[in-house]
This record gives sequence, C-alpha cells and structure tokens, in this order.
Amino acid sequence: MRNNWVYILIAFAVVFLIRIIPLTLLRKPIKSRFIRSFLYYVPYITLAVMTFPAIVEATESPLAGAAALVFGIVLAWCGAGLPVVAAACCIVVLAVEFFI
Repeated sequence: MRNNWVYILIAFAVVFLIRIIPLTLLRKPIKSRFIRSFLYYVPYITLAVMTFPAIVEATESPLAGAAALVFGIVLAWCGAGLPVVAAACCIVVLAVEFFI
C-alpha cells in the first residue's frame, strides 16, 4: 500500500516539473524555428507512439492489426474521413481474422 503512494508522488513530481520548468525558465517567446517545429509535433508523435502498439496488439493476430493500419493510412491519405477510416479498418480486421 505504501508503494502506491510513492508511485503517485513520483508521478505528481514529474508532471509538475514538466509543467513548471518551462513557465519559470522560458519567459520570452521561442524564436528558434527548429524548437518551435519540434514542440509543434510532440503531441502528434506522442499519440502515434501510444496508439501504434495498441493497434497491433488489440487483435487476435498482429497481422490483422497491421493490415488494418496500412489500409487505414491509405484511406486517410486518399482523403477519407475518420468515420469511414475507422469502419473500414474494423471490416479489414474482421476479414483478415476470418480468413486466417
């Protein structure tokens, strides 16, 4: 039980420091084009890193998840909306798992 509180306190400290350090150290607007570009893409990269393993591991076969991922990327690249891509990926997973 005591370890849970230690974990919670460490998580709190890390989150707190990540949010406070930039506020205290960076008082001027960031002018570096590289740093601004890097900070712009951080949320997208974080979302991709958290989502990709779930896509492959959520299915019974990693092949089905990978096939749905590739098919979803192709559909999104062609301009399909989120509901169409999500539905098509579900259908691809069902089809691949049915035939495997």
